[in-house]
Amino acid sequence: MTHSTYPLLDKINTPTDIRQLEKDQLPQLCQEVREFLTKSVSVSGGHFAAGLGTVEVTVALHYVFDTPSDKLVWDVGHQAYPHKILTGRKDKMTTIRAKNGVSAFPNRDESEYDAFGVGHSSTSISAALGMAIAANLKGDNRQMVAIIGDGSITGGMAYEAMNHAGALDANLLVILNDNDMSISPPVGAMSNYLTKILSSRLYSSMREESKKVLSKMPTMWELARRTEEHIKGMVVPGTLFEELGFNYIGPIDGHDIEMLVSTLENLKHISGPRFLHIVTKKGKGYPPAEKDPLAYHGVPAFDHTLDHLPKAKPSHPTYTEVFGDWLCDMAAQDSRLLGITPAMREGSGLVKFSEQFPNRYFDVAIAEQHAVTLAAGQACEGAKPVVAIYSTFLQRGYDQLIHDVALQNLDVLFALDRAGLVGPDGPTHAGSFDYSYLRCIPNIVIMAPADENECRQMLTTGFLHNGTAAVRYPRGKGAGVAIDNALTALEIGKAEIRHTGSRIAILAWGSMVIPALQVGKQLSATVVNMRFVKPFDEALILELAKNYDVFITVEENVLAGGAGEAVNRFLQTQKILMPVLNIGLPDYFVEQGTREECLSECGLDVQGILASIEAFCA
Repeated sequence: MTHSTYPLLDKINTPTDIRQLEKDQLPQLCQEVREFLTKSVSVSGGHFAAGLGTVEVTVALHYVFDTPSDKLVWDVGHQAYPHKILTGRKDKMTTIRAKNGVSAFPNRDESEYDAFGVGHSSTSISAALGMAIAANLKGDNRQMVAIIGDGSITGGMAYEAMNHAGALDANLLVILNDNDMSISPPVGAMSNYLTKILSSRLYSSMREESKKVLSKMPTMWELARRTEEHIKGMVVPGTLFEELGFNYIGPIDGHDIEMLVSTLENLKHISGPRFLHIVTKKGKGYPPAEKDPLAYHGVPAFDHTLDHLPKAKPSHPTYTEVFGDWLCDMAAQDSRLLGITPAMREGSGLVKFSEQFPNRYFDVAIAEQHAVTLAAGQACEGAKPVVAIYSTFLQRGYDQLIHDVALQNLDVLFALDRAGLVGPDGPTHAGSFDYSYLRCIPNIVIMAPADENECRQMLTTGFLHNGTAAVRYPRGKGAGVAIDNALTALEIGKAEIRHTGSRIAILAWGSMVIPALQVGKQLSATVVNMRFVKPFDEALILELAKNYDVFITVEENVLAGGAGEAVNRFLQTQKILMPVLNIGLPDYFVEQGTREECLSECGLDVQGILASIEAFCA
């Protein structure tokens, strides 16, 4: 990509270069960054609308603060593409999310400007607070800034961090990037005028000196405190943050670069916890994304000169779509079914369900722990909750899964999307561990479908099961098999032989069944679709052990604690001695790439599985 059309951006290699600009040049830089972001993402695909909305605040932050000495901590990272462009990575932006390319999210190994690695939400304030505490103990007076979106701030972890920061009087700035919150009043001249006053050094100094004087007169101090709260509460929605110990400023226009720079310069010289509320627009500056920011949240490569994204060619459904259709069909049959998602309605396939059954649909925002315990409470009253959640995000509700659901053997079904490797989103979003972290929990049935039709059957099985169950399925499309729309259940714990051979028995789970079948046919080996991780088909394994020389287990999960280890332990308890090769994900975090590239790297494609078996049996 050539940059001849970017007279300012071409000269920006680090934020130090931004700080050499005059303030009146910053609007032009913002425009160039926005244009560059649009063109680069149109080539690479990736997260788009959120970054368009954070161009001005990103420029302002790097202009005012001495990064990387001062730390910027981005929440989730969807909004950090402009940050990457301005911190030495603009020439590589077309490689974002590709193998060996720029990371999809802030990554400490990639740049000194990425202060904290992210991918999950609501972590920024805790991380920035930790940095502030550590810096203070060393006597460093550096600035720590957390930039959090209105979605991420719904997570309880954000409030835990703010509660702690207020109690410590930590030197921390939290910026709320608000692009959808209903509490936001119109942003205009009066709001900006008030913000200039509230963020000024004079106001801050008077506020602190007044506290000292009035604190010696308790009645007057209480009156002054309440008066300040009531006055600010009438013009700004900051009372909650003030009560948590923050000096609340805003809301201000997050696209007014002059206002942002002025406010940040004021806040830079105020000590203690500060909270700046900015209002932005998702997709700012690119009309199609402004019109439909959800569609442009994460995009494939596209033609940025068109006013719409290309329509996907009709093909067989994704596992997510299979789940969404099943959920509606089962809900129509059983009024006890309730659907729960932690802010992933579109990603988890609940759009149609939310429209057809609005009173039975619950989006709890980014609050995975709450989602799990909410389901537990619903189950206690005879409901049949289905928690639709990504495998990687269920990790955040693990304590609740154990103590609130499984310990009480409650009737909750977990539909785990994005299980296994997810490709471009990288290790933060990969569902590499669910066999392991679920298998060790009592009172749970764990299933992994080999194809779309089996996914539907397993969801029915888990829903009809009286107890806790989980169905984990991968990102994207399956094998393209015909789907039986009947709500048919499987026999729990029963595997099936998909191909019969001799000497070698390949035991495969979920997404590995199809490649294992191809390998089995080449080696004349028997291939078993194990279906269940827990309980698995012990009777079939005992029978196979009598007739085969070698067992091969194949799973898209880490080997430690996985399904293969379950087979190993069972054979050991039965005092069966035979060669067993476990094939699965390696003991390291698999970096981004296409899903096919990641599977190949791990030896989980046909060629890799075949090579491992041939080497083992040589």
